[in-house]
Amino acid sequence: MPTRACPAHTYLDANATEPLRPEARAASLAALDLAGNPASVHGFGRAARAMLENARETIAARFGAHPADLVFTSGGTEANALAISGLGAGRRLIASAIEHAAVRAAAPEATILPVDRQGVADLARLAALLAEGKAAFVALMLANNETGVIQPVAEAASLCRRFGAHLHVDAVQAAGRVACDLAALGADSLALSGHKLGGPAGAGALLLTDAAARRLSPLIAGGGQERGRRGGTPPLPAIAGFAAAAAATGRTDLAPLLAPLRNAAEAAAIAAGAIVCGAGAARLPNTTCLALPGVKAETQVIALDLAGIAVSAGAACSSGKIAESHVLAAMGLGELAGQAIRVSLPWNAVEADIAAFARAYRDMATRLGRRAA
Repeated sequence: MPTRACPAHTYLDANATEPLRPEARAASLAALDLAGNPASVHGFGRAARAMLENARETIAARFGAHPADLVFTSGGTEANALAISGLGAGRRLIASAIEHAAVRAAAPEATILPVDRQGVADLARLAALLAEGKAAFVALMLANNETGVIQPVAEAASLCRRFGAHLHVDAVQAAGRVACDLAALGADSLALSGHKLGGPAGAGALLLTDAAARRLSPLIAGGGQERGRRGGTPPLPAIAGFAAAAAATGRTDLAPLLAPLRNAAEAAAIAAGAIVCGAGAARLPNTTCLALPGVKAETQVIALDLAGIAVSAGAACSSGKIAESHVLAAMGLGELAGQAIRVSLPWNAVEADIAAFARAYRDMATRLGRRAA
């Protein structure tokens, strides 16, 4: 079973994309063998339709939604954009200061909800904003993609219900790593992405409550697919792989395996002079954000890559550019916002990966830290 796309490297960039799970590979290949379009009424089309609806039921059950209220999209970016455009129109938009670029771009006029130094949203400020009166659409991610810090979504949902606000949750990074259930969280909409779960890229989903599903306006019009909520022929191989990956995340709790490995990576980095961003908050078990004072993030990423370790600086959505992290800046970390890397362990991480990272990080910190001094 292949688990490394680049055997010479240690892959620690799962928050950019998870390695493909074997279950997802098998499901995608099976879908590629189907010739029909799910919208066709002949036997080939009915077979494709059955696979599509089975995938819908699997993902909806895994993440606490009704199958009829799940809209397939091309990924998390589209799911977030669909929620904001299709449900936020006419409402005051409020977004946390640490939201992903997909949310920030879809809601550039949003009022910014601040976070504390650990990167946790300020719920007292949210209550004050909601009390101002106008119906609001609130975007609060479940877990941050750069720091892994988990947000108080259930508490925010309670506030939103009190003031009649819609709560949208970007759960792209959290799904499959911590508890993630639309109904249990009390959210009105929730965005997912297949490749962050170990499925292929190209498929995502927007999960809705019944009330939100009735209000949703499409972002992409078309031939009536997805109950008229999202036009276009669905990418069945990507969706089938998405569903298989989602099911796989429900069979094994990786937190007891990944958290100790993450902690070991942090301990090695701290010993070499690193600062862990958001260490005082609850975080995803696979994610750490490490700042090395005086050394640019881009320099660190390149140095580690040359040593055979694949990590990133912030979100991997900037066409190769590495800029100061808006997340760390919002946390008040000053110059460290441009001096931090993200280490995110994949589902198939092993102790040897952490040992390799520890050696490479120590050597890098010694060499580059000396230059910075």
